[in-house]
Amino acid sequence: MAQSVAQRVQPAAVAGRKRRRASQDGKGWIFVGPFLAVFALTFLAPIGYAIYLSLYRNQAFFGGRVFVGLDNYTEALQDPKFWEAFGRVAVFLVVQVPIMLILALLAALAIDSARLHASGFFRIVIFLPYAVPGVVAVLMWGYIYGDNFGLAANLNDLFGTTAIQPLSANWMLPSIANIVTWEFVGYNMLIFYSALRTVPGELYEAAAIDGAGTFRTVRAVKLPALRGAIVIATIFSIIGSFQLFNEPNILRTLAPNVITTYYTPNMYAYNLSFAGQQFNYSATIAIVMGVITAVIAYVVQLRGSRESL
Repeated sequence: MAQSVAQRVQPAAVAGRKRRRASQDGKGWIFVGPFLAVFALTFLAPIGYAIYLSLYRNQAFFGGRVFVGLDNYTEALQDPKFWEAFGRVAVFLVVQVPIMLILALLAALAIDSARLHASGFFRIVIFLPYAVPGVVAVLMWGYIYGDNFGLAANLNDLFGTTAIQPLSANWMLPSIANIVTWEFVGYNMLIFYSALRTVPGELYEAAAIDGAGTFRTVRAVKLPALRGAIVIATIFSIIGSFQLFNEPNILRTLAPNVITTYYTPNMYAYNLSFAGQQFNYSATIAIVMGVITAVIAYVVQLRGSRESL
């Protein structure tokens, strides 16, 4: 008798737990639903529409829009303008990003050390360029770079030379790199500094007991603690480098013969769409560049995660 009662109670308890779990799941969707809706409308829908556009092509005259499958992607992978633009931002990435991250790392280590006086002041000063709107920053540096006006022109007049030409073909990419470095050193410094502030004090005490000096403490304690932050900053910098657009696009008005419409992949896609009305091919360039960026960022993240284990 007791066994039969237990057998009847057990299914009822299981059913009750299932009802409670379903009720909790329903409440969870109430909170998650608005985010998913916004995420789908602002992220998934544009990507899906771009992929849709990349599979079609507008024919001249009365052809209309026709489905071409992967023909646009084949054309993009054989496009010399695209690869020239990609090679340029790749060089920009390889040279500028390490310099920027090293400067940010040195600034974070200096501010975190107890030997730097007025560390709060220096932290604000280094971070301040990031607070300047990107367009304003480029316009300001464009005035400095101008060889007919601004600081570069004044220095040329002072020394009686024309050697200082930041907007020339040979110096344009380093000039843009200087602007980006000036803008984002403070941002990356803040990432590194925040990671340093989470290091337990016991590690510093243990290093002091072992007789570790300043450089050994940095190498044995601080740099390992910064590994995750360095990976994050590197990924952000990779994405930013491949998305390079504002700086060359604004400086193009000062040096139209140096900065072409396909100076970077983003500029190429932008001008294809808004100047050339080639929306389908522009979407293809954007998708190809997005895939390349995602793959490289994932490889960096995977490598950084393995090294941190």
